[in-house]
Amino acid sequence: MQSPFTNLPPVVKNLLIINILCFLPSVYLSHNFSIPGFDPMGTWFGVYYFNSANFRVWQVLTYMFIHGGWWHIFFNMFVLFQFGPIVEYALGSKRFFNMYFICGLGAIALQMFIQGIEVHAITGAFTIPNPTTDVSYFYQFGVHGQKMYDIYTGGMVGASGAIFGIMIAFATLYPNMELMIMFIPVPIKAKYIMIGYVALELYLTLNQSQGDNVAHLAHLGGALFGFLLIKLWGIKKPNSFY
Repeated sequence: MQSPFTNLPPVVKNLLIINILCFLPSVYLSHNFSIPGFDPMGTWFGVYYFNSANFRVWQVLTYMFIHGGWWHIFFNMFVLFQFGPIVEYALGSKRFFNMYFICGLGAIALQMFIQGIEVHAITGAFTIPNPTTDVSYFYQFGVHGQKMYDIYTGGMVGASGAIFGIMIAFATLYPNMELMIMFIPVPIKAKYIMIGYVALELYLTLNQSQGDNVAHLAHLGGALFGFLLIKLWGIKKPNSFY
């Protein structure tokens, strides 16, 4: 029986392999070096606000290859496996590679930009002196302590920003391709599904509930850059795959 990975284009295939290989240390560490409140992979390779005590320059790239659990990596890799090959064949491997990383960088850029605005609204500046990793934010900033604590100590992991960029690129190139969604018995055109996803992420961004640790802004950032790249590169909609 032929492997389902046999006909995958090179960039998608290697991204799948790298993401899975990077996830395995997280599984090992979580089972063998469990320290309450400390996630070594997330702390070292997830990305933090640029003024955070945990921020390191390499994190803007490495965060894309770290995932927060089995469902997190499964969803991202499933979407990459489904949509990535079609987009890579349409763009070519070099442009697809560039798109993946530009969308990932665009995701964290929007996330940090909005976080910077929030920090500025509280403190009057985009940075604070002597950022820490403890709960001192609650004492320094009063009613804004929780917000500041979340911004400065909350890391972000996952390929979701890059994946959303690929999804939006797919819908831009093949807007009328009909897709089947779980629990919905009728096919829906790609453009309507992606519009729905973006609208949902925007709603969740504006109405983020307590305990929701999903970086919805990063999803929107990746989606925005995916759409802009297709337009800036002048990629024409193929006549097939409708």
